[in-house]
Amino acid sequence: MAIGKKNVLSALESVLYFPKGDNVINLNMIQDISIEDKKIRFVIFFPSKDEKNEQVVRDSCIKAVKEAAGNDYEVEATIKTPGNSLEGIKHIIAVASGKGGVGKSTVAANLAVSLSKTGAKTGIIDADIYGPSIPLMFDVMNSRPQVYEKEGKTWIVPLENYGIKILSIGFFVDPEKALIWRGPMASNALKQLFNDSDWGELDYLVVDLPPGTGDIQLTLAQEVSVSGICIVSTPQEVALADARKALSMFNQKQIRIPVLGLIENMSYFSPAELPDNKYYIFGKEGGKKLAEKANVPLLGEIPLVQSVCEAGDKGRPSAMDKDTPVSNAFDRLAENVIRRLKEM
Repeated sequence: MAIGKKNVLSALESVLYFPKGDNVINLNMIQDISIEDKKIRFVIFFPSKDEKNEQVVRDSCIKAVKEAAGNDYEVEATIKTPGNSLEGIKHIIAVASGKGGVGKSTVAANLAVSLSKTGAKTGIIDADIYGPSIPLMFDVMNSRPQVYEKEGKTWIVPLENYGIKILSIGFFVDPEKALIWRGPMASNALKQLFNDSDWGELDYLVVDLPPGTGDIQLTLAQEVSVSGICIVSTPQEVALADARKALSMFNQKQIRIPVLGLIENMSYFSPAELPDNKYYIFGKEGGKKLAEKANVPLLGEIPLVQSVCEAGDKGRPSAMDKDTPVSNAFDRLAENVIRRLKEM
């Protein structure tokens, strides 16, 4: 009986990759299937180096395809990993939100700065493919990363400002034009930012995700070994409702990214002339109540202060200031994230 690619894919659906809790087909781990002269070849792509499971998965894939194809066919499977682009990174921390407009990118940028202030080697990757804002927040809008060739592969060198390595899709597109990409194109762009970039040695790589629960989030879960994810919301119920969806998505077994906790942005308003006064204009303790209900920590409560917006627009994150209510809030957030990573 002749066997085709559909038969191979169907057979491989029975092979699970346990660290991600799903089969190798749903996780997009199978690439480059070819069938020639009774020989079946394919590549098994692992999102990160996993010596413990690579051989087990390879043997299981070969066995499953042989059982489907019969003894007339020879089966060859090759293991592929992203290379060494992510091997020097200790922790990848994703920052997500259920909806736009809650200050997710501002939180991601300032979290990266506060992590760097602890002495840690830190980078940030702007995975908000359709609305990249990290170049503006780090004052590198008019800069472009360099590239170099090594062993037949082109590598991207992240930019650096304020001691933080920075990479964004915004460096490669016209900032004045809308990015009209279908899901697969956006996902492939994200893979390149991770796997074709020379990040070097980093303690933390912060990932600013787009809002919602779509292709980019799924690609991240499937392709990258993420240490944990932080969900950003404001205290108002309309934002918390979407934060619940984001929490639900990352808790699903086929995603399995550990949730570090919830970050409540715009928790309260403090006027510059009355810094000790707190006005809860979006509601009070909404983030705390959601965190308790979801059984995750409330990692931080970030005040709504005019200087935060102004600092982002000027390309100098507020966390760089010394001993202000906002910088202190972001520093506490960084401390809580580090503590949570150690606990997990």
